[in-house]
Formats: sequence, C-alpha cells, structure tokens
Amino acid sequence: MSCDFCQQIFTVNIEQQQLKMPSRQPPLVWRWNGFNWTEAQLEGVEFGWGYVFAALAFIFLPTGLIGIVAYNFPPSPEAPLSWVPYIWTALTFISHFTIILWLFIEIYQVPIRAYLRAIRERLLIR
Repeated sequence: MSCDFCQQIFTVNIEQQQLKMPSRQPPLVWRWNGFNWTEAQLEGVEFGWGYVFAALAFIFLPTGLIGIVAYNFPPSPEAPLSWVPYIWTALTFISHFTIILWLFIEIYQVPIRAYLRAIRERLLIR
C-alpha cells in the first residue's frame, strides 16, 4: 500500500492486523484494535517511564540549577547586564526542551511538513 499524501510505502499483515512502514529502521507499526488504529510504535522498542523521567530531568534539573543560582546570588541591580542570569535560565529551558523535542521527532519521524500541508489544505477547503 502507499499513501498519496505522505508518499510512504506501507506493508499490511492481515493476520496480526498491522500496518508497517518499512522505509525506516526500526519500522513504525500501527495495530488495529477493532475500533481504530493504535498510535505508532517502533517495532521491537519499548519506551517506558524511565525515558520520560530522564527527559524531564534533562529539561528541569539544569534549568532549576541555573535558576536557583540566579535567585540565590542575584546580580547588583545597577549592573548593566543584571538581566543575563534570568535570560540564561530561560535559554537553558528552551534549549533542553528543544533537544528532547528534536529527539522525539527524529525517533518517530513526525512528518511536520505533511501536517502543515494538511492544515493549509483544510483551511483552503473551508
């Protein structure tokens, strides 16, 4: 099977009721539960709560450390760059969050361009 929207090729396993995208390794697999398709999962890869906690720690521990230091040792208000610790804290959060988001998009290969194109087409239809 192929998708005329995202230009991907899919293989179907009727016995296991699976739809697989073999163009990537490990392939993404969707399963039919009798009512709808389950969310995409990487074949043979199990992501547990440990990965979620590690991602949250990667985002919030460095940000919290820099924020606590900026709060406990504030610069003099008369200093010309007294705003730097607060901006640095925000940039730490944004950069670490962006890294985790990028990893998620790379692992699941989220088709962002296809989503934007679908939104644009849906808005033009109305």
